[in-house]
Amino acid sequence: MTITRLFARPMLATIFVVGGVNALRKTDAHATKAKKVTDRVVPLAQQAAPGLPIPTDAATLVRINAGAQILAAAALATGRAPRLSATVLAASLVPTTLAGHAFWEESDPDAKALQRLQFAKNTSILGGLLLAGVDTEGKPGLAWRARRAAKDVRREAKQVAKAARQEARVAKAQLS
Repeated sequence: MTITRLFARPMLATIFVVGGVNALRKTDAHATKAKKVTDRVVPLAQQAAPGLPIPTDAATLVRINAGAQILAAAALATGRAPRLSATVLAASLVPTTLAGHAFWEESDPDAKALQRLQFAKNTSILGGLLLAGVDTEGKPGLAWRARRAAKDVRREAKQVAKAARQEARVAKAQLS
């Protein structure tokens, strides 16, 4: 791991540990804000996965989201499954931002400006998580490896075909 990743990952993860712990400590306050989002998302999730037991209580969903953020942040900070943990954090950040920083619903100009700033901050963090989610640490990803393997197979097939034609010419010349 490079020195940049060694420092950047824990720095990126810090906000999620703090936010997750805060959500666990103040679940009821967060649940009140989250209810607007959960009331819309839960029915869609239940339609998409009818067999799964999806909680409908906003407080339970806040706790699940907080736990996911704390665990994924710890994994990202320590470099354990950083791509997966960054993806989990990105997925958890979207409903958190929509519920917690709905600046479009504010009427007070100062509160609206503050919520807009927090929304922009979370959008920036989401960008960092997306980059962390696709970071292969300089090692080729699966897609590159698959393309490279296909290219190698094509090259080897051409070489085998060329060698077979040469062998056929040599055999034909020996028979003549």
